[in-house]
Amino acid sequence: MPAATETIAEAMYQMVAEYMGKKNLKATDLTKAMIAKFGEAECTKEDCKHAIRLLIDSGRCVYSYFGGSYITLPHKEGAAPE
Repeated sequence: MPAATETIAEAMYQMVAEYMGKKNLKATDLTKAMIAKFGEAECTKEDCKHAIRLLIDSGRCVYSYFGGSYITLPHKEGAAPE
C-alpha cells in the first residue's frame, strides 16, 4: 500500500526542521531520503513531488536560493511578532 502524501510531507518537514541551520536540503535530497525511508514500492518520485508541493503551498516550507534552490523553513524577521 503506497504511503499517503500527507505522511511523506510530514516526514519531509521533520527532516527539513532537523537539518535547519546545519545543511541545506534540495528537493532531490528529500526525494532520495523518502524513497530510502519508505521503500520504492511505497514512495515514488511523483509522490515526493506532491508532498513537496503540499509543504510549499501550506507555507510550512519555502524555497530559498543560495547558489542553488533549497527547501527550508520560513524565516522569521527580527521585528516580527510572535
